[in-house]
Amino acid sequence: MTSLTDSALPTGSSILAGSSILTGSSILTGSSILVTGASGVLGGEIARLLAAKGARLVLTGRDRTRLEALGLPGSLIVADLRDPAAADALVEHALDANGTLDGIVNASGVVAFGPASAIGDDTLETLFAVNTLAPMRLLRAGSVALTASAAAGREPFVLTLSGVVSEVPTAHMAAYSASKAALAAWGKATGRELRRAGIRVFDARPGHTETGLVSRALEGSAPKLAQGLDPALVARRIVAAIVNGERDLPSAAFAEPVVD
Repeated sequence: MTSLTDSALPTGSSILAGSSILTGSSILTGSSILVTGASGVLGGEIARLLAAKGARLVLTGRDRTRLEALGLPGSLIVADLRDPAAADALVEHALDANGTLDGIVNASGVVAFGPASAIGDDTLETLFAVNTLAPMRLLRAGSVALTASAAAGREPFVLTLSGVVSEVPTAHMAAYSASKAALAAWGKATGRELRRAGIRVFDARPGHTETGLVSRALEGSAPKLAQGLDPALVARRIVAAIVNGERDLPSAAFAEPVVD
């Protein structure tokens, strides 16, 4: 199932999140960051902010046209994260492109709706392959490079996005909630393991965000949902957390004001 194609684009702020003001240079300046799900709405917003802070990006997603439409400097690679071999290939590509790997942003994800008693096996397997196993495999593949980044005095990180359903599992989204709760549990334990190595692993759990993901469900139809969060504001809060060295972003963190 391996599907990896790549290309490169020519390499070419101020954010207030709660009480934290971000200006000038940061840990992101010159850092090499792999962003999965960059062809999605939230992943693309995060990538734009990282680029604006001077990061050297490797952007991956399943839609090359959308990756190219971002117009960001860096390297593009199309990958299918259901494939167990994709993680090693993506890390290898990042190292070939930039020489180092200083961060991984896991912004890819899929969703499904329906009663737990009715969700099909293909849907279950895809939910866990993309939402849970892919971030695990990416960290495993990148661990040596991230450790080297820390040893070189940089501040490597791995961000997961389990979302509010990992805090509050939701009826008729049981399988999706389980895939995200598993990711959150893994991230918490892995963060403890890697803290001494200087690798920060942290999770963001924003509430429902208006990315359009619910309209692309693997199975079922979304229940009526309240108006979601603005993905641009969610992205700014996440990037502020990366820069400020935060180690957890619970759902409550996204209730804080974020203004330019």
